[in-house]
Amino acid sequence: MAISRAQLAKELEPGLNALFGMSYSDYGPEEYAEIFSIEDSDRAFEEEVLITGFGSAPVKSEGAGVVFDTASEGFTARYTHQTIALAFSLTQEAIEDNLYDSLGRRYVKALARSMANTKEVKGADVLNNAFDTGFAGGDGQPLISTAHPLAGGGTEANRAATMADLNETSLEDNLIDISTFTDDRGLLISVQATKLVIPPQLVFVADRILNSTLRPGTADNDVNAIRNTGVLPQGYTVNHYLSDPDAYFLLTSVTEAGEGLKMFQRTAMETSMEPDFSTDNIRYKSRERYSFGFSDWRGIYGSQGA
Repeated sequence: MAISRAQLAKELEPGLNALFGMSYSDYGPEEYAEIFSIEDSDRAFEEEVLITGFGSAPVKSEGAGVVFDTASEGFTARYTHQTIALAFSLTQEAIEDNLYDSLGRRYVKALARSMANTKEVKGADVLNNAFDTGFAGGDGQPLISTAHPLAGGGTEANRAATMADLNETSLEDNLIDISTFTDDRGLLISVQATKLVIPPQLVFVADRILNSTLRPGTADNDVNAIRNTGVLPQGYTVNHYLSDPDAYFLLTSVTEAGEGLKMFQRTAMETSMEPDFSTDNIRYKSRERYSFGFSDWRGIYGSQGA
């Protein structure tokens, strides 16, 4: 009895699925995972609402009543999941000529590479658009801004008023700025920079700044204070999908705690295969759903360079 197209698809699918999984992993390590905290989702979109705390507690005079304060909801950050999918087909002629094995392997590897590349680009887009007012967050400001509004009044910045190229001085200034972040009621909060994110063009600059024993680029015998104090415990990571060769970013403990830059995985990678009745082609598809974004802007500090 002749083997049907449906039977052939069932025989081919396990091998192609295994090859897809190996090929997808080969395009790692996942660079976006160095930037975003990752959570699962079971709905069409995710929303996170900023809850403002209380102001500084006042002194209570003897016999006087205690002062009441009011917490409130601030802005809402929404993550809308996108469906990412791509497919290819093997023709009837290729199957007849026993080319489905070599062609299938080649196409599956290319498909895995495409899916992995899209995920990296989607993640990097959050940083590539971080200074663009056309990509505002829940507070009406782009991710990196000098004018993030505070619920208690006023604004706060997660970038320098005058941005500079990555060097020892600019990085020290950035680290000091991060250490002075306040909450929406103006209370000083304990935020620490954790990691420097750079494009490949800045890898040598970053390595000299962070890993030199003495101060880089000087004849002084001073210690490298950034390295000596351990203020960047996770060092630096290179993201090859950043579009600006001068821009750099500092992730903070807010993102580390899962409240800053986030990626939601709605549907994990799925693959499927089926024969097409009208053409006799064998079709192979991959699909997943996810979203990238940010909730609290305090999870990052950035500079576009000079």
